[in-house]
Amino acid sequence: MKKSIPFSIQAVINSYAILFFSQNKILGLLLLAVSFFNPTAGIAGLLSVIFTIGFVSLMGYCRESTRIGLFSFNSLLLGIGFGTFYQFNISFFCWLLIGCLITAILSVTLATLLGKYGYPLLSVPFVITFWIVLATVNSIYHMGLEQKNSAILNELSTTSKNNAFQLTGVFDFSHIPYLPGLFFRALSAVLFQNNILTGIIISIGLLIHSRINFSLLFIAFTVACLFNKLTGTYPEGFSYYHLGSNVMMASAAIGSFFLIPSARSYLWALITVPITMLFINGFTKILGIYDLPVLSLPFCLSTFLLLVFFRLRISPGKLQLTILQHYSPERNLYQYLNAKERLDELKYFKFNLPFMGRWTISQGYDGTITHKEAWGKALDFVIKDEDGNTYKYPGIQAEQYYCYNKPVLACGDGIVEEVVTHIDDNEIGQVNTIENWGNTIVIKHLTGLYSKVSHLKKNSIKVKTGDFVKQGDLIALCGNSGRSPEPHLHFQVQTTPYIGSQTLAYPFSYFIDEKDNSLCSFKIPSEGEEISPLGTTHSIKQAFKLQPGYLATVSAADFETEHLEVFTDAYNQSYIQSKTTGAVAYFINNGSSFYFTSFYGDQKSLLFYFYLAAYKVMFVGDEKVKVTDAYPVQLFANKPILWLHDVLAPFKQFIKLSYNNACITKGAETAFCAEQHSTIWGSRKKTMEATVLLNGNSIQAFTVSLNGKKVEAKWIVENIY
Repeated sequence: MKKSIPFSIQAVINSYAILFFSQNKILGLLLLAVSFFNPTAGIAGLLSVIFTIGFVSLMGYCRESTRIGLFSFNSLLLGIGFGTFYQFNISFFCWLLIGCLITAILSVTLATLLGKYGYPLLSVPFVITFWIVLATVNSIYHMGLEQKNSAILNELSTTSKNNAFQLTGVFDFSHIPYLPGLFFRALSAVLFQNNILTGIIISIGLLIHSRINFSLLFIAFTVACLFNKLTGTYPEGFSYYHLGSNVMMASAAIGSFFLIPSARSYLWALITVPITMLFINGFTKILGIYDLPVLSLPFCLSTFLLLVFFRLRISPGKLQLTILQHYSPERNLYQYLNAKERLDELKYFKFNLPFMGRWTISQGYDGTITHKEAWGKALDFVIKDEDGNTYKYPGIQAEQYYCYNKPVLACGDGIVEEVVTHIDDNEIGQVNTIENWGNTIVIKHLTGLYSKVSHLKKNSIKVKTGDFVKQGDLIALCGNSGRSPEPHLHFQVQTTPYIGSQTLAYPFSYFIDEKDNSLCSFKIPSEGEEISPLGTTHSIKQAFKLQPGYLATVSAADFETEHLEVFTDAYNQSYIQSKTTGAVAYFINNGSSFYFTSFYGDQKSLLFYFYLAAYKVMFVGDEKVKVTDAYPVQLFANKPILWLHDVLAPFKQFIKLSYNNACITKGAETAFCAEQHSTIWGSRKKTMEATVLLNGNSIQAFTVSLNGKKVEAKWIVENIY
């Protein structure tokens, strides 16, 4: 197993890759290599990155921001700009050092200030610092800098001049048509080059990094050229520098980086084209008064303006901002879709069923009897026997009904808000419409979130107003009070504390559908369904009690032994880290289940195979219970098909990866047997088999058979709670 790349090398590579909103090592290395097509620019850029990384590390600023290149990519642009515009001499290196220092200070300061409000740094520090340098050189104080003759200077001084191709080496690209050549030159302009070969190499790196990002760069280029042809804005041709560094980059940023890629984000990427063009023209005129080029200012302005505009929305709708940045449009999209499908726990307060055993919904939401209009989002529960009856013969007394006198439980932690306990139970067939709800308990769980149980047995209520109750506490017994012709339990969720409040549609966290023993997660049961609460097995729950400080060693044939430890991050999210490979797997343990939310790092790590095998484990030792879940699409193994899917993914998903497991218990050993299935255009195929073995209250081993390879790993817990 390969060791992780040293921190300093990661930071250097990422400083290049982040120019195109990436952390891809291949793209970063290609950008580093092609920057040396202009040797002075390449040397100055690399020196600037190394100096800035060393400076911010020495000063003790955030290591993660340093590692991803956030503090150093502006210095890279400054160094490349210096090397492109000026000759090497003593003054060059002196002022480059001072410029990098200013840029680093601006980067740290602005990144911190803007980050508090969720806004990006962009290339603002580079623009400000380079303007200061250019303004000084253009004044009476030349600072000893000797300017080069550079095509990029002419390009920056006008938006209409159409420069001839400037090629590198022995490659002859004169036969390439004008528009494809312009596209590649536009990409090379991000590195202050006018070079088709550079653009071709960058294109290869971009395709490896992201098909979505590359498609948006191409679409923005095409739309800009068509818009120019339609309006005649630039009769002599569009500036390749402004095409690449402003128009195309702004569209890619909005369409695929700061927004989750979708048809709507692509539409806004198109809208960004004329907005950025307008900024180019307007600020070229304004800054021309001071002999300053606009550089990448239009990109910064259009991107920042639209981000502020999007963030001010009260309701985001289907146009979603990227909350957790993975520096890959595909992964941003797939993680968002995966989280939307499976992480309902983060959206809802966790409600359990308010009873024990198997109950049937006799009246569901918007029922035909009493659940109507504003009070329609409620559930009535009864207990039925094998013949579908709710009572023992003859059923003329409340005591003969199966649910009567059964325990009613608190569905969640909270404070008792209202209690009614004095109303008599009805005789069978009669109702009390004056005291409609009968004996009732209202519990406050959060501000604006209350649960209510009604028709309880007279004087059976075990709590009083102001009491704190925990989920599962006994609070009353089921009765037949109020508008209740026969014993049943009424349950509803509401936003206000009053008895008689309007209802709110709200799911239960986990329960078992008794029809097929399937696990239901954050679902609202339907009328006629027979359901039961989810029980937990203590030994399984204890085995997956991976708290901070938990240590384990994992070993397998042909793999380096890995040492794992559990941590929590600044957002109190738990994760397992392999100290050996650097891989990280985030997880949630909610007391009912253990499941992974994301994985980062080397997919050859044993931690990755455990992530696949134990993707979701319910703390239930019942062999009948079936657990299903969905993997994020980026785990799909067939890369050519996945790349095709990437191109279409913002508009249409045709690949799905599913996970399921079942529990088998034999004495003190418990095994979770899992499978992965891939579905392509409706065609389903099993692609993985896995087993997680527990012995008593500890993980003992796991096996994974994937892509023709079988991994058999032993798990040794280093510390026992």
